[in-house]
Amino acid sequence: MKNTFYAVIACAVFIFGCEESLQNSYAPVPGGPVEELIPEADRIIQEGLADANSLIRANTIEIVAATRQIKLMPKVERLMQDDFVLVRFASVLAVGDMEYSFARNSVKRLLKDTDENVRIAADYAMSKFGAGGKFELVRKAIASEDQTVRANAVLLLGKSGDKNSLKVLYWALRNHDSDDKVRFQAAEAIARLGDERIYPKLWAMLISVYADDRVMGVRAMGALGTTEAKNALITMLDDDLPEVRLVAAEQLGMLGETTGEAEVLKVFMKNITAEMDKEEIERIHTLAALAIGQIGTTSLTEFLPQLLKDESKRVRIAAAKAVIQCTRKNQSGGKTSL
Repeated sequence: MKNTFYAVIACAVFIFGCEESLQNSYAPVPGGPVEELIPEADRIIQEGLADANSLIRANTIEIVAATRQIKLMPKVERLMQDDFVLVRFASVLAVGDMEYSFARNSVKRLLKDTDENVRIAADYAMSKFGAGGKFELVRKAIASEDQTVRANAVLLLGKSGDKNSLKVLYWALRNHDSDDKVRFQAAEAIARLGDERIYPKLWAMLISVYADDRVMGVRAMGALGTTEAKNALITMLDDDLPEVRLVAAEQLGMLGETTGEAEVLKVFMKNITAEMDKEEIERIHTLAALAIGQIGTTSLTEFLPQLLKDESKRVRIAAAKAVIQCTRKNQSGGKTSL
């Protein structure tokens, strides 16, 4: 899976440069409720929005939208004028997902942005507002010769909730000009729209020899969310790679299953990162934090205080997201509200 900006936003895998040194020793911190960590989580997210690294800004924007933090949307709106396409795209996408109509005029101006990725994101947001065409520019971009534009168009249609887009999504999936990132994103988009015909394609991704394919397949199965998809995710808890197991645990948690709790605990209790390099450790701790946010059991949230203090920014950001998710889950009586 190539590190294009569509993949960073769509998958939230947080693939970007590792820190100079990484913490590799964790112990649970029993005691206060996870709600007490909210101030620290808020501080980390606010810092992320202002970070000098455009990838960190973009991923933090995604977290603001995913955790429905309306109070931070004015800052996200200002980032729609960022110098980096990645950040502008993420900001407009967040505005659309949140249906933050206060930014309507700012979005409208971006329909004329110099970059096509931003223009189709603006069309997506305007369509979510109920203004203009029904994802018309996005659908047209499916046929773009630029594979990143095509992949982003597929992503946006999957998030649109518009099942009338299934025809063009299947076209993108089967078209011989579509590269792997487009086809995999199309499969997830179709799953997100609830079309169970995509299941065989997703299963083929799960049994691929390539780890990146399996991760994409796991996320797509989570998006499909059927009983059959959930059972397929359970089988992925036995995958050879911890990255795949952790993403499977996260997706199961999103579907209300705590089956993957043991796989996350292994990261800390069995120190499975002992023989890994810095980049691998950072990735594992990030995925573990994301899984904690979806599973939310007490035995896992006890690791969040230390994750919030990790030397890696991306681990801290993922942990901040988990704190907000777990707090919301507690407030809603154990039901995932994000």
